[in-house]
Amino acid sequence: MSTSGTRVLPLGRIGESVLRADGRPKVRGEFAYASDLGADRMLWGATLRSPHPSARIRGIDITRALTLSGVHAVLTHADVPGRTTYGMEISDQPVLAIDRVRYEGEPVAIVAADHPETARRAIERIVVDYLPEDPLTDPERAIMPGAPRLHPGGNLLRRVTIRHGDPGATAEVVVRGEYAVGMQDQAFLGPEAALAVPAEDGGIDLHVATQWLHVDQGQVAACLGLPPSLTRLHLSGVGGAFGGREDLSMQVHVAMLALHTGRPVKMVYSREESFFGHVHRHPARMEYEHGADRDGRLVYVRARVVLDGGAYASSSTAVVANAATFACGPYDVPNAEVEAIVTYTNNPPCGAMRGFGAVQVAFGHESQMDRLAAELALDPIEIRLRNALATGMRLPTGQLVDGPAPVRELLEGLRDMPLPPDVVPVDPREFPGGVSNSTHGEGTRRGVGVAVGFKNIAFAEGFDDYSTARVRISRDDGGPLVEIHTAAAEVGQGLETVLAQIARTELSLERVRVLPADTQVGSAGSTSASRQTWMTGGAVQLACARLRERLHEAIDGPIEETAVYRHRPTQALDPDTGQGDSLVALAFAAHRAVCDVDVELGIVRAVEIATTQDVGRVMNPLALEGQIHGGIAQGLGLALMEEIQMEEGRVRNASFTDYLMPTVLDMPQVRMRISETPHPHAPYGLNGVGEMPTIASTPAIVAAVRDASGRPLTRVPLRPSDIAGV
Repeated sequence: MSTSGTRVLPLGRIGESVLRADGRPKVRGEFAYASDLGADRMLWGATLRSPHPSARIRGIDITRALTLSGVHAVLTHADVPGRTTYGMEISDQPVLAIDRVRYEGEPVAIVAADHPETARRAIERIVVDYLPEDPLTDPERAIMPGAPRLHPGGNLLRRVTIRHGDPGATAEVVVRGEYAVGMQDQAFLGPEAALAVPAEDGGIDLHVATQWLHVDQGQVAACLGLPPSLTRLHLSGVGGAFGGREDLSMQVHVAMLALHTGRPVKMVYSREESFFGHVHRHPARMEYEHGADRDGRLVYVRARVVLDGGAYASSSTAVVANAATFACGPYDVPNAEVEAIVTYTNNPPCGAMRGFGAVQVAFGHESQMDRLAAELALDPIEIRLRNALATGMRLPTGQLVDGPAPVRELLEGLRDMPLPPDVVPVDPREFPGGVSNSTHGEGTRRGVGVAVGFKNIAFAEGFDDYSTARVRISRDDGGPLVEIHTAAAEVGQGLETVLAQIARTELSLERVRVLPADTQVGSAGSTSASRQTWMTGGAVQLACARLRERLHEAIDGPIEETAVYRHRPTQALDPDTGQGDSLVALAFAAHRAVCDVDVELGIVRAVEIATTQDVGRVMNPLALEGQIHGGIAQGLGLALMEEIQMEEGRVRNASFTDYLMPTVLDMPQVRMRISETPHPHAPYGLNGVGEMPTIASTPAIVAAVRDASGRPLTRVPLRPSDIAGV
């Protein structure tokens, strides 16, 4: 049932631009995504979701739904065969709501029917007796005395405090600012979908678009009351992820329906339902104070970061640790005091999204660096150069930066790149407002802004982060054939291609086949944290190295090696001081944005984004370019338009009509300069690349708009009224 395919990938070794095998079928509309799955005697599943962000459940009546012709099952929390809650880090989210709902869209009941329309009609027949309550939607209020407790342990999910250097440090120049980041959606184009097939052994085969097969397997097995060996997961075609598929969505629901009916069951979310079915980027409020000497060198940074975790924990405890760790930016900060908290609210759950906590604080610390530059009449690049983090320095957590930290080199490279010519557009689409023809440049001014971002690679704080790869060499009529089997999720980033490149490089054999990912091989961890090329690539490299010593055996028959790759150990941050070697490695990127801004209408056109990024080693130049363009697009979206609009716990724009995203017409020209500083701890010296383009592009774009408009612009996404001062 898996649709990721078993295919021999195009030729190419590391360092070469290799075309992805899935590229052509995706462009042609021929690629099989999870929503394209099917099976004989298949039923369709649907989910009843709460219309209230907070309510008690006094009763559920499923009688009218069960009597509808074509309905085969109507299940509630009472039908969950195993553990009734799940969660990546904290098991706090009910499979189906039990006695209350904590956010709008929370699943309450599920249906299986012989047609998707019948399933939807059955959902409408379920009667739930709700007692609505006033929702708790403010993360600050959530931790105040007297606030309603959303979970038995209270509303504070985690507090991270970092104390570094002298807490009483003073400075000659002080700038303060308050900043906010809205709730961004991953907005992947392929909605959640899965097919569950009951097996003769009493188990289940679950074909699903996900980011982490084994963590799904563990949670699904526990909720079904099955051993993991009878809960087999297979990766199906994934239409984008960006963190939004790390958590469970429909996995347990569709499996419950299949086991209950004894027939295959398929579920596919609508676009609106997808907005309720996955986590989002944490909204943030930040307070900053930067102190520096008259030369612009930082003396201290004090920051307070508040993240809205929404109704359930997801990965919030890890996200808030990242926000605290990176709150001071990629700079040498001798004294720091950071407090970061994340709380429960009755807003939608928030979790992983590209950048994972570093995006929010980058907007804060980079806005502060611009304020400091303005206060001291320094060039924005110059003040960053004077404070640039470098190898051998220590982070505010006390961790020694022992890998590459080329912040100075990236900034100098950015400064040396020419600016785009300042010419009056001829094509109306080149004015702010684009094809709407709303302005012809009467109130247009050009602005330039810069920003630097950084983030960790792989998992942190002592997590046992590893990846497994099985590599086999056999022979057929075409000669030697290499087969790679991992559980690593290909979500559109080109992982299958780079794994094949590694095998060709290590074994000097051209025919390489990447088998579909499933749980029949050891875990490869999540496709997140910019970690898969490093971790699963490292496992493939190890397995191939062992096979290389046995190649002579392949003449007599197949040979196989399974390897497990682990990065160097990390440790949890000290709960009192925030000190500790919690990170594996760091990655950096710098951006310069050039924007034309109609300051009268508050409309922005991004003209160019220039970027410098150190990637350790380029594995596939074409894939790298695609990652950078895609990351910038998401950073542009957060800067100018992307936000889930919330009102008293209710989502007001759960559609691609009202949730605005950049299109190809919004994308600026991208000028990039890539440097390679081999990382001493990584396979081939490579480094993760996927998240950095998003982190620095948002504050750079806002800085450019700020430069053009003269407005303070302390919240993203920017609104026309913010820019025009209406």
